[in-house]
Amino acid sequence: MYVRRERVNTRGEEVGMDVIAERADIDAAVSGKTICTIFADAVAKWGDRPALRWKQNGDWQMLTWTGYRDQVAAVTLALRELGFGAGQFGLIMARNVPEHVIADLGIVHAGGAAISVYNTLAPEQIEYVANHSEATVAFVEDEGFLARVLEIRSSVPSLRHIVLIHGEPPEGVMSWEGLVASGRAAYARDPALFERSWRSVGPEDTVSLIYTSGTTGPPKGVTYSHYNIVWTLESNSRFFRLKDETVVSYLPLAHVAERFSSQWNGIYAGYDTYLCPDVSQLLPYLLVARPTYFVGVPRVWEKLMSGIQAGLEAEPDESKRGMARGALAAAQQAYRLRRDGQPVPDEIAAVVERAQPLFTLLRSKVGLDRCDTAVTSTAPTRPEVHEFWAALGMPLHEVWGMSELTGPATAVPRDDHRAPSIGKAYPGVEVRLGDDGELLVRGGNVMVGYYRDPEKTADTIDKDGWVHSGDIGVLGADGHFRIVDRKKELIITSAGKNISPANLESLAKSSPIIGQAVAIGDGRKFISVLVVLDPQVAPLWAKGHGIDSSTSLAELADHPATVAEVRRALTIANTHLSHVEQFKRFTILPAEWSPESEELTPTMKLKRRVIESKYRPQIEAMYAQPSGGHAVDPEYADHGKSEE
Repeated sequence: MYVRRERVNTRGEEVGMDVIAERADIDAAVSGKTICTIFADAVAKWGDRPALRWKQNGDWQMLTWTGYRDQVAAVTLALRELGFGAGQFGLIMARNVPEHVIADLGIVHAGGAAISVYNTLAPEQIEYVANHSEATVAFVEDEGFLARVLEIRSSVPSLRHIVLIHGEPPEGVMSWEGLVASGRAAYARDPALFERSWRSVGPEDTVSLIYTSGTTGPPKGVTYSHYNIVWTLESNSRFFRLKDETVVSYLPLAHVAERFSSQWNGIYAGYDTYLCPDVSQLLPYLLVARPTYFVGVPRVWEKLMSGIQAGLEAEPDESKRGMARGALAAAQQAYRLRRDGQPVPDEIAAVVERAQPLFTLLRSKVGLDRCDTAVTSTAPTRPEVHEFWAALGMPLHEVWGMSELTGPATAVPRDDHRAPSIGKAYPGVEVRLGDDGELLVRGGNVMVGYYRDPEKTADTIDKDGWVHSGDIGVLGADGHFRIVDRKKELIITSAGKNISPANLESLAKSSPIIGQAVAIGDGRKFISVLVVLDPQVAPLWAKGHGIDSSTSLAELADHPATVAEVRRALTIANTHLSHVEQFKRFTILPAEWSPESEELTPTMKLKRRVIESKYRPQIEAMYAQPSGGHAVDPEYADHGKSEE
């Protein structure tokens, strides 16, 4: 039976054998299962129901579970005819399109392991992954991706076959249509061959490598077995109880967050998945899909929040605008009171109750009016973002994990929402704090290891099976874990003060016009910050302040009103910081950051070392004499001495 643990001590160590019994129960539930067996179960249970939806030439297309299986069978058998099989790896370079997940499952059902690579990789990075894994086949979506793979083909001796999904293939490259036709012919000759193929796959076989998108050095290949994936899916299902959900797949499938939440979990729980190939098109896809379950990274939640706020401010009727503001403020106040264990006054509760239709309407503006489970993951979410969505009746449930843990390890429970918090351990997962406060994790979700790198594996997984996460946590009296630092991301000033940049950056973004903020100060005399304007909110803010609507983002970065607004936000942030932590200078950069512009990972986390290298001139200027950038306190611009 499913045993829920009840007690933890102050270090987060499990008391009693509850978690051990829980893990054993999950082990028994998933015994003998693979991605292939759960896919066969999905087809048997949901055959004619929609599995995948996507847009093609402006029209919506749909594939049922049975149709999904037929496509996977064709790719599987075609690959086997090419000599692809057990122990081999296949690369996929494609956006979130149906052929991506079909190719993935075809590789796996043929006995191999699939590697989705980030679409932003340069040729030499693709070459590294292909050679490190000794990939024998590559699927590429279009001619642009194909050009990068062809550029390095001669340097990858193992790569025998390339399949072009969309477009006319050049000589030496196969077409998707040709591959599928070959597989269908093989199926017609021997219909039992597909089942014989996938039934030969075992739980301990490798199902995938996820290459971490590190900011320096070559990426590490996180190795997953079928057991890892299915075990974590079962644990996740006991935590969230998700079934028959509608979801939108839009984050890179090369990242475990999307791979786990939409692809693998979609198979396990029977999702109706809308495939969005470009994150910039997320809003129109949300409006069509109206998902019941949605996973967003913090930046996505911030952008959707800013969109709703901008819509409210654009309401021409001042009375309606004021009423909406008042209702939202009341709901946020009610949330804070409940969060802090205080009673909500009747008059506030009444305002919030009357405003529920308004809040549903506001959520519908971004396609989230049906969303019953909202998850935020991959990085900390700012408190004000949590407050906003909770006020609209859709609290964000933080999920914490890492690639080395097959994705999730802890989450905020449905019935015990706390923020900021990473919640409690997943069923069957052990979480404790090391002597230095580092979060340590053990369970069936722990990766097999880093592919062909036993030394780095031993650095991450100790001899007792604990993964050392690198995150510093605390355990509250409420039983929730919270992240307070990263072991490797501390700022240590020249005066020897240890400072968490994430905390500073969260406070810095108190103004909605600030899209990104990066705290600088390692080895420096004081803290400065690089600021990037939000490309959606900043122009609307500018228009409201009488600035010409034709003003570009670069021009806006230099506008005195913008400088004043950023200074105001940082001044407010400083009131929450100790003297040594306070921002002294800032520089507003002229362009938006994105994964394509190098500063962000594909899941929109900061690449700190890349940023510090790319903007070294601007950073050095803030510490020069005379100083560049802008002073937060214009009356005190001399920051030449150390901050004691």
